[in-house]
Amino acid sequence: QVQLVESGGGLVQPGGSLRLSCVASGGVSSIDITGWYRQIPGRERELVASITASGTTNYADSVKGRFIISRDNGQKKIYLEMSSLKPEDTAVYYCHRRRYGLNWWGKGTLVTVSS
Repeated sequence: QVQLVESGGGLVQPGGSLRLSCVASGGVSSIDITGWYRQIPGRERELVASITASGTTNYADSVKGRFIISRDNGQKKIYLEMSSLKPEDTAVYYCHRRRYGLNWWGKGTLVTVSS
């Protein structure tokens, strides 16, 4: 079983920056695909960014050029650097890890972009 714990959410003004972190424990594997999703109340959870074991990244169009996903060499930690934040980025952000047909989720961290 894999456990994921996010941190780094909070309140930030429009145009500001935040860095989210996710630490994985348990049966992690170097082949896992990891990423960040977000969910606004009343809407479906959506992919924000993902990164494969080889370092290939994928971003939602809405965050391209503003967010950067990265992971440490041990591949137990992933990060999401968010800049030029907009009110529409307000959501609960979830860390995700996937291996073949298995999926694991963190409990989420709230990011609020407001003046």
